[in-house]
Amino acid sequence: MLSLTIVVLATAAAGFIVWANDKRHTKYGAGLPAGVAVAVGALTWIILMAAGFGYLPGLTWLPWVLPIVVGAAAAVAVVLYLGRSRARQDARRLTAILRR
Repeated sequence: MLSLTIVVLATAAAGFIVWANDKRHTKYGAGLPAGVAVAVGALTWIILMAAGFGYLPGLTWLPWVLPIVVGAAAAVAVVLYLGRSRARQDARRLTAILRR
C-alpha cells in the first residue's frame, strides 16, 4: 500500500508541474492535470498489482515507475488538448461578442 501512496503523491506533483509549465494554464483549473494524473496513475498501479507485477523478481520497479510515467503523460495529453480547445473556444466567443 505504500507504493500506491508514493504513486499518488508523485503523479499529483507531476500534474501540478505540467500545469505550471503550460502557457495556457489560465484556461483551466490547477487541479485538472493533477487529478487526471492521479486517476490514471492509480488505475495503472491497480492493474499492474492485479496482474502480479508487484512481486516478480526483477520487475518490482514496474508498479512504482510506470504509473508515474503514464499519469504524467496523461496530464500532458489533457493539458495539450484542453489548452488548445479552450483557447479556440474563447477566441470564437470573443469574436462573436465583438461583432455585435
